[in-house]
Amino acid sequence: MIRALLLALVMTCAQAQPAGLPTRDGLPTLAPILEKVTPAVVNIAVLQRSPEDQNPMLRDPFFRRFFGLPQQAQPQIAAGSGVIVDAKNGYVITNAHVVKDAREIKVTLRDNRELPAKLVGSDPGTDIAVVKVEPRNLVDVKFGDSDELQVGDFVVAIGNPFGLGQTATSGIVSALGRGLNVEGYEHFIQTDASINPGNSGGALVNLKGELIGINTAIIGPANVGIGFAVPSVLASAVMDQLIRFGEVKRGRLGIAMAPSVGGTEGALIAEVEPNSPAATAGLKKGDVVTALNGHPVRGPAELRARLAVVPVGDTVELKVQRGKETPILKAQIGEIEQQAAAGQPIAELNGAALADVQRRGLPGNNRAILVATLETGSPAFNHGLRTGDLIIGVNQRRITTTQELAKALRAQGRLALNVVRGEFLLTIQLR
Repeated sequence: MIRALLLALVMTCAQAQPAGLPTRDGLPTLAPILEKVTPAVVNIAVLQRSPEDQNPMLRDPFFRRFFGLPQQAQPQIAAGSGVIVDAKNGYVITNAHVVKDAREIKVTLRDNRELPAKLVGSDPGTDIAVVKVEPRNLVDVKFGDSDELQVGDFVVAIGNPFGLGQTATSGIVSALGRGLNVEGYEHFIQTDASINPGNSGGALVNLKGELIGINTAIIGPANVGIGFAVPSVLASAVMDQLIRFGEVKRGRLGIAMAPSVGGTEGALIAEVEPNSPAATAGLKKGDVVTALNGHPVRGPAELRARLAVVPVGDTVELKVQRGKETPILKAQIGEIEQQAAAGQPIAELNGAALADVQRRGLPGNNRAILVATLETGSPAFNHGLRTGDLIIGVNQRRITTTQELAKALRAQGRLALNVVRGEFLLTIQLR
């Protein structure tokens, strides 16, 4: 009886292991996968710009002595992880927040070699950055297809948590297409593989040893079993633009989106801007976009994130549900005509790129000011603006152009923006 129970227990444990894993001494092991991938996962140390770099007064010895500051400014050091994705050219992908305000960047390999790195480009909207090191005896990991992931797939997270050194944790994909309401381009893989401070920029790999995500965020304290990664398809597209241009050049399709009705997947087209690329392609209000370039679209956040990394001038294929029909339409991504607010430096809106647009259903000739792009952590972001917001007024007075906005913001005293975000009308206090 006892022997039968032990046999049943062994069989149950064996069935709980992911199929296809290599074995050692008859037991499943992740060791061969990790041996293949871990040489490509690096530690990134960043010497950040200090307040003294921004304000020369803080470098004055008398000023520092008067206010009781140390006579020498203390360097600010941040740490995270990164993944070598191109050994031939020395490209390392990481998080934008890891290398933010970097004065110096140092990459440490698994074999303890320390290499100086140069920032190639950074995109706060997706939290992806690329740095470059000397391409000498490097090992890289290849991108996998995050679009093939399913909830329940086994994954491994690799990084440098708490500065302990390279660490691997395992788990499953617990959700897809997650958003944290932090920025406009959110489309995260959620996993219960432990992701802790210092893991940012590290690798999330599948059981083939392919890179399917860049670890980027956690919720609350460490080790709560909920971590997030930027999907590889999105990270790879951002990386390509950062290498080509040093930035992500976002374009315009000309649609307003909403969740589809009836619990079905897809992004409902709430409005189509006149004379926009979407209008030229034949998109109509009420269409539900169910796929982009052959990849399924679960909702507006996913469609927005995918469109955000399509270069200007590229053509995309959109599969739509229109009644009983499912046409496939082609649209060429256009340029966003970004406007400075009448050339005036508006401190409260630093970090936001604005564009004059037309949207049906708005009072005052359907015109508004679109927050086209927004830098995370900027003054505009910290005041509460988000990418995609439509500014329609200041202090309850209707405005329709960036020139009017600039004039209104030069007023003294209380300033509040009237903003349309999706289906909601918000008031955002500036001062």
